[in-house]
Amino acid sequence: MTEHGEQSRIEADEARVALAGARWRARSRRVKLYRRVLPIIILVLAGGALTWTVFRTVMSGVERKASQSQEVRLDAPLFHGQDAQGRAFTVGAQGAVRDPNTGKFKLIGPALKLNLGGRKVTELTADGGIYDEQAKTVTIGPNVRISDGGTGFVLTTPEAVVDTSTGNVTGSKGVQGSGPIGTINASSYAIYDQGQRVVFDGAGDNKVKGVLTPKGSGG
Repeated sequence: MTEHGEQSRIEADEARVALAGARWRARSRRVKLYRRVLPIIILVLAGGALTWTVFRTVMSGVERKASQSQEVRLDAPLFHGQDAQGRAFTVGAQGAVRDPNTGKFKLIGPALKLNLGGRKVTELTADGGIYDEQAKTVTIGPNVRISDGGTGFVLTTPEAVVDTSTGNVTGSKGVQGSGPIGTINASSYAIYDQGQRVVFDGAGDNKVKGVLTPKGSGG
């Protein structure tokens, strides 16, 4: 019985050793597999990230070019129109770019002419501007110069807004000018009826208020 018990313990120990060896060999195989597979997985992930980055860069370039290709660029454009009273006006520029999203024209070196009838023409020039055909407005600036054919005044102002449906020109960012009756320095101005009447208003140091009308207009 003693020998039989001893033999059983030996067999049990051998079984445990064999089991431990089998587990160790299985773990060793997994470690070897991970060592081979992990670098591949890392490369695949890195490659995927790089591919996505390149894809987004390419797509951004394509989208940008598509947007640019939809823009309408004009050299020396000249837009013609009439106000509600049938008086003609023109909106010209050195160049213009039409925004495909808004339909507005960005003007480079705009030059506007408002026909008052006969030889009376009010001319406006500036460094840049926006022509909104739908809203019937032209906003120009900076460095606006207005030569008013009705009153004979020459005005300078940072900004002018032209309502092409009425021919009125307004601005609220200050104005300086000179004409047949002297000089003017005001905070805001409005040119009505394509130069038939010019209204100045002021605040602070520019406390001027007045109306100018062309000679012989009865105003």
